[in-house]
Amino acid sequence: MPAPSPQLVERFRRDLEALTPGPGPLAVAVSGGPDSLALLLLARAAFPGRVQAATVDHGLRAESAAEAAMVERCCAALGVPHRVLRVAVAGGGEGLQAAARRARYIALGGWMAEAGIAALLTAHHADDQAETLLMRLLRGSGVAGLAGVRARIPLPGAGGGMHLLRPLLGWRRDALAAIVRAAGLEPVDDPSNADEAYDRARIRRRLAEAPWLDPAAIARSAAALADAEDALDTMARRSFAERTEEEADGALVLRPGGIPAEILRRVTLLCLRRIAPEAAPRGEALTALVGRLRSDGVATLAGIKCSGGETWRFVPAPPRRRSPATPL
Repeated sequence: MPAPSPQLVERFRRDLEALTPGPGPLAVAVSGGPDSLALLLLARAAFPGRVQAATVDHGLRAESAAEAAMVERCCAALGVPHRVLRVAVAGGGEGLQAAARRARYIALGGWMAEAGIAALLTAHHADDQAETLLMRLLRGSGVAGLAGVRARIPLPGAGGGMHLLRPLLGWRRDALAAIVRAAGLEPVDDPSNADEAYDRARIRRRLAEAPWLDPAAIARSAAALADAEDALDTMARRSFAERTEEEADGALVLRPGGIPAEILRRVTLLCLRRIAPEAAPRGEALTALVGRLRSDGVATLAGIKCSGGETWRFVPAPPRRRSPATPL
């Protein structure tokens, strides 16, 4: 099976080495689509002997078992160890795609822990990044959302020490498909990628219909926004450290005067999470809270009583009183 060109392999090696801390085994998530097969070919050529692959079979389509078996045969031909991870997906309130993603990362994290692997590579690329940014623009997202998918994050659903790496964010979809064609492989065609019941498929089609929109340039904008997000986060943490004090009764007090609006939103969220670490209010709820506190108001959010004024005070909200039982 022909390997990618030396130039492409060297480019991939540089891109991944910019994300990973050093030597060690690498896990590659391979669905059988063109993007993940290209990732497999590049990783195996750039880091021979270090790569292991896994395919998650969600069991959501009749073809999924056969597709996992195809990836297994491909990995065998390349000499790459491979595991098929079968999961059960229940949509619930979060939606089927979100539930599948959560189940996928839990399964991959378990396999990696067993195999002693700390880095998972996925095939998100520049076109994916452009689609993500446009979807989030249409939803009115702030800087954090417009930063798109990040090149390196802790592995979702896994313990500390594992990371998800996306070394292909600077690569175009067509270039990855060309690598797979040159290797003589026939990738999986997932029909959901063209199903306009999903936001991403609709955005993908509109991008294809508008050649004046450059996905690579949009992806670069997402990368710039990611840098801005990191800077805002650093400034918010610094302001939190400088402007908050804990009182003897456990209350957290913030001096908000002069803090720019976006930094203040973030500092307020840090205050909420200091009281309740799992607090994750929606953006509009957080914005409304900041507005109320700026007007010297009082509000409760995420189980925390928040009082405004020259200083803002955050304390656990008292338990709600139960209504008296209705007499029979």
